[in-house]
Amino acid sequence: MADDAAFLDAEADELERAAEAALRPRRLADFVGQSVVRDQLALVLDAAKARGSAPDHVLLSGPPGLGKTTLAMIIAAELEGALRLTSGPAVQHPGDLAAILSSLQEHDVLFIDEIHRLARPVEEMLYLAMEDFRVDVVVGKGPGATAIPLTLPRFTVVGATTRAGLLPAPLRDRFGFTGHLEFYSPAELEQVLSRSARLLGAELEPAAGAELAGRSRGTPRIANRLLRRVQDWAQVRGTGSLDLAATHAALSLFEVDERGLDRLDRSVLRALCERFGGGPVGLSTLAVAVGEEPETVETVAEPFLVREGLVSRTPRGRVATAAAYEHLGLARPDDGALWG
Repeated sequence: MADDAAFLDAEADELERAAEAALRPRRLADFVGQSVVRDQLALVLDAAKARGSAPDHVLLSGPPGLGKTTLAMIIAAELEGALRLTSGPAVQHPGDLAAILSSLQEHDVLFIDEIHRLARPVEEMLYLAMEDFRVDVVVGKGPGATAIPLTLPRFTVVGATTRAGLLPAPLRDRFGFTGHLEFYSPAELEQVLSRSARLLGAELEPAAGAELAGRSRGTPRIANRLLRRVQDWAQVRGTGSLDLAATHAALSLFEVDERGLDRLDRSVLRALCERFGGGPVGLSTLAVAVGEEPETVETVAEPFLVREGLVSRTPRGRVATAAAYEHLGLARPDDGALWG
């Protein structure tokens, strides 16, 4: 699970990924939400299976925690092929990619998370593999080096990125299908939570599910994380029932408020409102004020605060909005030209 400073971070560490594995749907029909992407992907996969060929390469973009890895696993299951998982930072040399590609079989799926972080030489090798299903393996060094072409079976690359704008155009153009995942509605998250509770062997009361869904930032990963904490509280300190009382108690313990803000979010808002008069204030200064790294504030807290209309980003720095003062129960300063 994420550390206490970033309890509602949508990224997942290794322990949490292991916990998520039991809750992942195995088939596209069981995947909740993302109806547009799900229907488009179903058509692509059904057509490929009818032709008996590998589908086009798939690029999935969107914020973390919305199901990109789950969809890659579903694609492999639907094609009845093996799934090979890696990430952009883990493949830094062409030889690393060549070793992965040479192990693939017909209809296998190669999932590359954070594909925008691939090294340039690796990208260039991947272009050839995706388009012509071959790679050139260089044997030897210097003038005596020889490039040996290696033919690859028909496979499918599924790339995932949270920063689609950073993908080079030549790489982006080699994906035949691109799907952008959106944040979930509360109703969709209630379906996710109900299904997860059943898989965990627990019964989630509808009112508790609605409360959790409303505090999960539109993100299934966060919803499932909060569900597990409510289950922990119910088993250790409650009656074992995942009811509204247990939900309120657990969320209070982990400092997740009624709008889905955690300790870090409120620290950022309070620093903006109380220490800096609502801003504008630079990212580095704001990070020092809350005792966090600038990257943590920018990638964990800020996106949600901006999306909720609590913080605005301006050329001069971050600014608290009128809604931020209202949420914290603070009086708004008179000089509020930037707040609206």
